[in-house]
Amino acid sequence: INTPPVISDDSDEPIDTPSKEVTINMKARTWEFEPSTITVKKGDKVKLIITSEDVKHGFKLPDFNINKDIEPGKTTTIEFTVDKIGTFNFMCSVLCGSGHSDMKGTLVVE
Repeated sequence: INTPPVISDDSDEPIDTPSKEVTINMKARTWEFEPSTITVKKGDKVKLIITSEDVKHGFKLPDFNINKDIEPGKTTTIEFTVDKIGTFNFMCSVLCGSGHSDMKGTLVVE
């Protein structure tokens, strides 16, 4: 009887999965991003489709060198590949009112 060899991986390293495209629809509105937490996997090609529902906002993700304006009533698309694991903060980069400093979120890369 020919049985295939058993291949085991005793390391704690996650097994690399092929990258995939992840599209996330976001809303920017007075002092919040929705969703405010985005979870993706390392290697994913991320496409953020962001619509401002009120005034001009910005989307700044410093760890991936992204800083885009989001015009009111328009949709802005931001595409990038996540190449590192960790938790990264994003925030509004356009002064949008008194709660501007609270307009932030988190990108989690597993």
